[in-house]
Amino acid sequence: MKVLASGLRFPEGPVAMRDGSVCVVEIAAGRISRVGPDGQVSVLAATGGGPNGMAAGPDSALYVCNNGGFLVREVDGETRVIHGELPADYKTGSIQRVDPANGAVTTLYTQCGDTPLSAPNDLVFDAHGGFYFTDFGKIRKHSRDIGSIYYALPDGSHIREVAHPLANPNGIGLSPDGRTLYVAETETARLWAYDVLEPGKVSHCGFPSPNGARLVCGLPGYQRFDSLAVQADGSICIGTLITAKITVIAPDGRLLRQVDMPDRYPTNICFGGPGMRKAYVTLSLTGKLIELDWDAPGLALNYGG
Repeated sequence: MKVLASGLRFPEGPVAMRDGSVCVVEIAAGRISRVGPDGQVSVLAATGGGPNGMAAGPDSALYVCNNGGFLVREVDGETRVIHGELPADYKTGSIQRVDPANGAVTTLYTQCGDTPLSAPNDLVFDAHGGFYFTDFGKIRKHSRDIGSIYYALPDGSHIREVAHPLANPNGIGLSPDGRTLYVAETETARLWAYDVLEPGKVSHCGFPSPNGARLVCGLPGYQRFDSLAVQADGSICIGTLITAKITVIAPDGRLLRQVDMPDRYPTNICFGGPGMRKAYVTLSLTGKLIELDWDAPGLALNYGG
């Protein structure tokens, strides 16, 4: 493993860029930073709130799921989320577009119909130019929001609900052929799958599925799923909290392996580099971005950085 950057404020949402740099969000700082090939960190944009997931779009802009912000505290060199309390200025979450050339930030969506976006978390673009994203939901003192999956267009013209309810959906990704949508639930440590019927529309299973999806895999014990990335062979790699792993699951549900990470919160993973054989992982508690050689090539996304 190689530490590319440290001192980041709860980094997530890595995007490997064509120039060899990696862009990340810093949730606790409300900004997007670029980590250069030489390790230099520069601020790309100030988004405010809590930028969470991020992806490159068809226009080469960066698209951001902003959860609206959360509170953190520093404990023993770790940046930890304060659960059950919201920032005083929180109103809604949002989807933002960031121009990487000048850092300009545009808010595209804050609601779907009459439903406010609560805490958008992660997103993935399909081959048609739209994107699916998860809404994790906010956690309050005595209640928590029910999560959803949405589909939207990058020009701000259309958003629709794809699936509801989900238990804190987090990572989201598409199979290599684009016909399966994967979603990881954090608190249940379950990976679910939907068949994609057309852009923004998925099939729904009946009872007893709690969310219309089919269960791919669930983990035992106290483990929590975060974001995910898909390998070229279709296997799904999920940041696994508490146990400090990247969990690799086959499309048929087999647990293939768990790769140890040096932080209990390896929140996000993306692929890049020659042959897509480099994995970039955000270590959120300790504020690091690391690079490691991966034993299988990652899936090239529909729109690269």
